[in-house]
Order: sequence, then structure tokens, then C-alpha cells
Amino acid sequence: MTIKDTPEQWQVLATATPFRGNKTSVRTDDVVMPDGTVARRDYQVHPGSVAVLALDDAGRVLVLCQYRHPVRHKLWEIPAGLLDVPGENPLHAAQRELYEEAHVKAEEWRVLADVYPTPGGCDEAVRIFLARDLSEAEGERFEVSEEEADMELARVPLQELVRGALAGDLHNNCLIVGVLSLTAVLNGEGFDSLRPAEAPWTARPFEA
Repeated sequence: MTIKDTPEQWQVLATATPFRGNKTSVRTDDVVMPDGTVARRDYQVHPGSVAVLALDDAGRVLVLCQYRHPVRHKLWEIPAGLLDVPGENPLHAAQRELYEEAHVKAEEWRVLADVYPTPGGCDEAVRIFLARDLSEAEGERFEVSEEEADMELARVPLQELVRGALAGDLHNNCLIVGVLSLTAVLNGEGFDSLRPAEAPWTARPFEA
């Protein structure tokens, strides 16, 4: 048996959008269940995101610490951000986030993982990239604001982040998926086993 997620869409009898925010909204769908009953499902509509696990030549991962108000925590994360434009090439968005949040550029890019972080309540899709061959970006640093103005940057050995994730000290979804996926790659078939940076992404189609 092949273990693979498959697209499927159950019948929706009615839909409404009771809330629209700056970047996301809330949708309510009346969905027909397999037994013929109708269930109401509320979920967040999200444009999608990219995240970057940036690995330097010393085996350290570039991480940042940022306040996240919904969970009332400062979380250690990897650089990430929204797909601001529908159909935007996710690689270009990832390169932008790495520059804006860390003032770093990378020469080698691969797709590390594609995930739905909270599929029970949000349609967000995230593509996590692996970036290598890092160097300082040229030009002036991007001017940050709001929560990002308090952001702390660090480079942490990969295995230290793995230990932190397994100990329950680190909680960011993209960081944990990223470091565990990279560990599997390093202990398995290596970087060449990863998909190319512009591999198709059915969750958020784009033009290369």
C-alpha cells in the first residue's frame, strides 16, 4: 500500500465569511458527511507561508526569537513569512524572508518539506526550504517593525535544536519539522535526495 495524501473535496451546501482580517479570514462551510448528515466547519483562510532552514558551513542553523501574542510566548523559530501575492513563487518569497529577517543570502536551495500545520482549523500550507552556502546580504538591512523590532538572532548547532524539540523546550512547528527533517536527510540519502527548489506545490500553485 502506498502511503500518500490525496486531494478530495466533499460537497459544501452553504458557505459564509463572518470575519475578514488584514491577511486572513474565517470561513464557515456546511459540509455533507459520508452518512448524509450536514456538519458546520469553521476555519481560518490563509494565503500560505514559506519558511527557511538556513544551515551554515559549521552545521549551525540560523534561528530567531520572536514574541507570538496568541500563545503568549517568545518562540525560537526559523525565518518565515506569508505568501503576500497570490501565485507568488515560493522560492522568491523564501529568499525575501531570509534577507529581511536575517540579512543573509544563500546559493543552494532545496525543498525540505511541505506541511499543513493545523489542517483541522486552518487551510494554511507551508513550504519549508533548506538553504545552504550562506553569506551576508549586500546593501542596507531591512527596516523591521512591531514584533520583529524585538527579534533576536542566533546560529545554533542542529543537534542542540533537535534536543530542544524532543525535550519540549522548542515549540515552533516549522523549526521542529525542519530540524527533524534535516536530521533524517543527513542520516539517510543526503542533500541530493531532496526536491529542487522550484518543485511543483499543489497546495499553492505558482509559475516558475
